[in-house]
Amino acid sequence: MTSMNRWTSMLAAGATGTALCLSVLAGWQRGGTVAERLVWVALGIVLVATAHLLPAVIRESPTVVRVVGCVLWLACITTACYGHATFFLLAQRHAGELRSAAVSVSSLAPAGRSLTAVMGERAEVTARLATANAQYCTGTCPTLGARRITLAAKLDALDAEVDDIRRGQAAEDRTVNRHDAMATDPVTGRLATLLGTTVARVDLLSGLIFAAVLEGVACLLWTIALQPWPALGAAAAVPPVTASHEADGSHPPDNDPVIPLPVRKSANPDVTRLVQEVAAGRLRPTVADIRRHLGCSQARATALRRQLASLTPTA
Repeated sequence: MTSMNRWTSMLAAGATGTALCLSVLAGWQRGGTVAERLVWVALGIVLVATAHLLPAVIRESPTVVRVVGCVLWLACITTACYGHATFFLLAQRHAGELRSAAVSVSSLAPAGRSLTAVMGERAEVTARLATANAQYCTGTCPTLGARRITLAAKLDALDAEVDDIRRGQAAEDRTVNRHDAMATDPVTGRLATLLGTTVARVDLLSGLIFAAVLEGVACLLWTIALQPWPALGAAAAVPPVTASHEADGSHPPDNDPVIPLPVRKSANPDVTRLVQEVAAGRLRPTVADIRRHLGCSQARATALRRQLASLTPTA
């Protein structure tokens, strides 16, 4: 295993481990009883592992298997991303609750009557003052004057009480707004304002994006890490007969003569099987016969034939 392949395997394992942790936490939070949580956790683990490893497993399978595998892979990716998005949304909500817990939302309005009651009394006092001002009296009329002064003072007191209640309500509204702002992620809130949408939609979209990126990276890394590596020196070892045939173009690779091969072990199981088939006389070591026997591509059949030739003892 090369250093690059080793690092790729480590990154792939890290991505899969992270995705499995997300699935476990999401499944545990989505379930009610312990049994339901365990089933959700097991389902998430299976879907994540299948989504990550399926592309590498079916890479060299027949066409029908690859088509069915692609459909199942899309289903696994979709459900895995759904589970990851569930975790992200729940994590955002829990973080918002912790941030907003530091802000008290207790009522800041002064204890006493409500604004509706005060405004009702103010309307009554205003009507009585208007009636007193409309009365006409000849002479000094000290009683009417005292009544007017009393009603005017009471009206001023009610106006002051209304102002206090409104200031308390405004302060309470500011506290509630601050509480709501603390419950929202700062970046999410500003992005929602910029896009002209709601915070909930941005949270859902960001969760799906994070999940899709994580799943895509894991699938790509496993596909690279699990690709078949040729045996050391097998690709470069080409017999002189094969090299001369390819150089002078005397005949195409598909018409190469049969090479008697002894049964020898190879690092590639396909090559070992081909060696056994050729030794038993059931297969000719040509590119065309190898393609028909394994159902592989032209390039892979050519590489396998060269490995077969490298296992042949030279004269």
